Amino acid sequence: MISRLRGVPTGRSTEGLVLDVGGVGYLVAATPSVLRRAEVGTEVVVETYLHVREDALQLYGFADAAERELFVHLLGVSGIGPKVALAVVSSAPPGDLRRAIALGDAARFQAIPGIGKKTAERIVLELKGSLAEAIEPIGSVVVSPDLVARDALVGLGYSVAEAEQALARVDPDLAPEERVREALRSAA
Repeated sequence: MISRLRGVPTGRSTEGLVLDVGGVGYLVAATPSVLRRAEVGTEVVVETYLHVREDALQLYGFADAAERELFVHLLGVSGIGPKVALAVVSSAPPGDLRRAIALGDAARFQAIPGIGKKTAERIVLELKGSLAEAIEPIGSVVVSPDLVARDALVGLGYSVAEAEQALARVDPDLAPEERVREALRSAA
């Protein structure tokens, strides 16, 4: 198993990042956090997962072990393949996704392109138990102000994706109620 690569990015394609390691170019489908760090000509370390199928070997790249660990857990969910798992891991920091699972926030996963309601609910249901030891007990989980503001907009009729887009245009340092007000003003 190829677990980590250290090399120099030499290019990007629609399929991923090309990482030159000792003269060999590895094509790695990577998360946005890896792509942001990967400047051409600068050495980068990428945590990897090698997905083996009978017709292909595919490397997936992650900024850290937490991203890779969540990816591997997602592969254990029935109906989730590596491309969908990569999309989920790419959508937010692993801590935020783990909190969403702990809180049963299936809507967070539904907002990811390619994931419907049933798949989102299956992710939460199947991972809630397997990630329980790695997540704080729900009583001590601090609900993020982003989640509070997003849920308020969803309650007002926005879709999860629309709510997140509206909040992205608002100062993240404001209190949740102020962020909602500003998002509503900018939408009007």
